Amino acid sequence: MNDSTDPIVAEDTPASPTAERRTDPAPARGEAPVRRNPAKKIALAVIVLLGLLVAWYATTDRLAPYSSRGAIAAYVAQVAPRVSGQLTEVLVQDNAIVAAGQPLFRLDSRPFEIAVRQAEANLAQATQSIDASSASLVASQARVAEARANLVNVRAASGRTMALVERGIASRAQQDAAEADVYAAEAQFGTAEANLRAAEAELGAKGQDNPQIQAAQFTLEQAQYDLLSTTIVAPERGVVTNVGLTPGQYAAAGTPALTFLGSQGAWIVVDFRENQLANVRPGNRVGILFDAVPGAIFSGRVHSVAWGIDPGRPSAGGLPQNQPETRWFEPARRMPVRIEFEGGMDNWPMSARAGGKVSAVVYTGDETGAIARIAKALHHVQSLSSYLY
Repeated sequence: MNDSTDPIVAEDTPASPTAERRTDPAPARGEAPVRRNPAKKIALAVIVLLGLLVAWYATTDRLAPYSSRGAIAAYVAQVAPRVSGQLTEVLVQDNAIVAAGQPLFRLDSRPFEIAVRQAEANLAQATQSIDASSASLVASQARVAEARANLVNVRAASGRTMALVERGIASRAQQDAAEADVYAAEAQFGTAEANLRAAEAELGAKGQDNPQIQAAQFTLEQAQYDLLSTTIVAPERGVVTNVGLTPGQYAAAGTPALTFLGSQGAWIVVDFRENQLANVRPGNRVGILFDAVPGAIFSGRVHSVAWGIDPGRPSAGGLPQNQPETRWFEPARRMPVRIEFEGGMDNWPMSARAGGKVSAVVYTGDETGAIARIAKALHHVQSLSSYLY
C-alpha cells in the first residue's frame, strides 16, 4: 500500500517560486524598515554649489568686478572772507542754489571805507606838491582795482571749466565761453591800466617818478581792494551748505564761513579690492547705481585708478612698526577708482548728492558676453531691491 504522504517524496518536492525569490530575510516583526541616508546627496549639492560660487566670484573679479563701496564726490570749497570784520548781512539760506557772482554775505564796510578815504587823502596830498589834480588818478586807480578783482575771479572759474572739458564733462561751447570771459576780463583790466597810465601822464614826468605818489597809489589800490572784499560772492553756480552765519558775528580772514559745492562737475569714487583691478583700464564702461535713484542704472567710464593709499602703518623712532596680528586673514586692501558720469551734468540725477552711496560694475571685457550679461542682470535686480533698503 502506497502512502501519499511519504516523507521522502515531500523532501524531494522543489520549493515554490515565491520562496526562491525571497533572498533577504524579512524584517522581524516590530522593526522599522531600512532607509537610505540623504546626507551624502545634500553634501554633494552643497559642495557643487560652493564650487560654482567660487568660480563665479573669481571670474567676475576679472570680467565684471563689482563694488558697493562708492560715494559721490564734487568740488567743495570752504568760502572764507579775505578780510576780517563783523557780519552785517547774510544774503543766502542754507542749501540754497546760487548763481555765479551772487553775494553771499557782507561784512561791515565802514572801516574799509575810512581806509579808502585816508588813502585818497594821502594821494591828494602827494599830488598837491606838484600842483596837480588827483581826481582822475583816484578814479582810474579804483577802476584798476575792480578790474583786477574781476580778472582773478574769471580766471579761477575758467580754470575749473577747462578741467571739466579735459575730462569730457563740459562741452566745447562752455570752453569757448570761458575763454571769451577771460579775454574780456583781461581787456577790461588792460583798459583800466591804460586809463591809469594816462592819468599819471597828466601829472607830468616829475609826478610819475615821485616815490611818494607811487606809494600813495599802491596804498589806495590795496584799500579799494579790501573794500570790495567785504562783499563775499559765489565763485560760480552751485549750492551753499553748512550756513551758520548771523548778523553781528565776527568773521576772521581765512576762516571758513560756509561750504560751497560747485555745479560744474561731480564724479564717483568706488573702492575696489586690489585683485579686482587686474583688467580695469581707463575708458572701461561702468554701470552705476545710486541709492538715491533706486530702479535705475546709469552709465559711466573709468577715469583713473589711484596710484596709492595710506595703509595706516604706524612708526616710532623714525622706523615703521609691524602690524599686530589679530586676525587669521588680513583684510583685502581697496584702491579708489575714479568714475566719470556719462551724459554731462545736464543729465545728472538731482537727488544724487555729494557723499551719496553708489554701487558700480566695471565691464572690462565684451559687454555681450555671458558673464557681462549675468552681471548686468544681477545689477538690475539690485537696483530694484534698493527700493527696500
